[in-house]
Amino acid sequence: MNHDQALALVQEVLTEIVPDADFSAIGPDADYRAALELDSLDFLTLVERLSQRADCRIDEDDYPRLATLADSVALLVERS
Repeated sequence: MNHDQALALVQEVLTEIVPDADFSAIGPDADYRAALELDSLDFLTLVERLSQRADCRIDEDDYPRLATLADSVALLVERS
């Protein structure tokens, strides 16, 4: 998976969870959990869907690496 594919996947999954998500207002290094007001259940849904669709394991130790779009993309690219 390359950078663009990973970014599209993260944005797609986030849009499923927060249908009105506006990524133009969220920079690559912004905390999207806060910006999109994701609660813990939303975040766990995000982790599960990313893991399934990217076909990679995302452990609890990886959660801090899912704080921003840039970090999430980097994690998915690294694991695929």
